[in-house]
Amino acid sequence: MKHFFWAVILLLLVPLSQAMGIEIGGVHLPDSLTVNKTKLQLNGAGLRKKLIIKVYAGGLYLLKKETDPEKIIAADEPMMVRMHFIHSKVSREKLVNAWNEGLAKATNGNTAAIQSQIDEFNGYFTTDAKKGDIVDVIYVPGRGTSVEMNGKRKGTVPGFEFKKAVFAIWLGEKPADAGLKKGMLNK
Repeated sequence: MKHFFWAVILLLLVPLSQAMGIEIGGVHLPDSLTVNKTKLQLNGAGLRKKLIIKVYAGGLYLLKKETDPEKIIAADEPMMVRMHFIHSKVSREKLVNAWNEGLAKATNGNTAAIQSQIDEFNGYFTTDAKKGDIVDVIYVPGRGTSVEMNGKRKGTVPGFEFKKAVFAIWLGEKPADAGLKKGMLNK
């Protein structure tokens, strides 16, 4: 009877803990988010570090769990990366430089075909990111890749090839942060 009691308690606690999401780097990333009336679930999360500095907690949200980064990058389905900044401040210039560097790596230096989209995307980053800020990079098929900062839409860049390049920043062969990639893939 005693074992039955603990089994019931365990069964009740496991779904409750999963529904609450996770805490990483001192911030909470919810277990699921709704994008364009579509529920996305947290695939995995990690910390973006630059040298020894913790920059943001990042979570990858997908329709269903997936550990293959190539499938995620190639998927023409809703997905999102949430960046919850934990560093005191990241300048606008550093953000744009990081996007440019990441996109160059993601495309093996072949950014010419998407340069106008990169310029538009970079134009959404007009202010510094401060501790507590949340930046969501959201892909919706047929619409494109949107940027939201603290819940306010900055704009949407059309194009599936651009989406693949952006998500390859985190999940590609040369990710911005290998530890973050591993966390987002829940490995």
